[in-house]
Amino acid sequence: MTDVTQESFFDAVGGHDTFVRLVDAFYDGVADDPVLRPMYPEEDLGPAKERLTMFLEQYWGGPTTYSAQRGHPRLRMRHMPFKVNPDARDRWLAHMRTAVDSLGLAPIHESQLWDYLERAAFSMINTFED
Repeated sequence: MTDVTQESFFDAVGGHDTFVRLVDAFYDGVADDPVLRPMYPEEDLGPAKERLTMFLEQYWGGPTTYSAQRGHPRLRMRHMPFKVNPDARDRWLAHMRTAVDSLGLAPIHESQLWDYLERAAFSMINTFED
């Protein structure tokens, strides 16, 4: 009998270190963004980095630390207090695009990751007001 264990996306792209690099690069852009930075009330972006890293790792087949610490992700609910309009979405995607590009992933993995991030960003829109 053949054991056909499929490697998770998390493992295929390099695990924890890859997601830390992605999130660090993303928040490098957010730190100086006049629209996005105010959405992070903590003075230090460290806690936000930790939450996003845990969430993405769990989503992509890594440790389930996010749910263990924070419960169900409920992304739309967690973002509802913030004005997420198309401009905020586009800024988020621009910083995430830079971050994804910095990883040098295999094309198939880059495409899978970007497809998810783009869909997630569009689903977070909760207003069309400026």
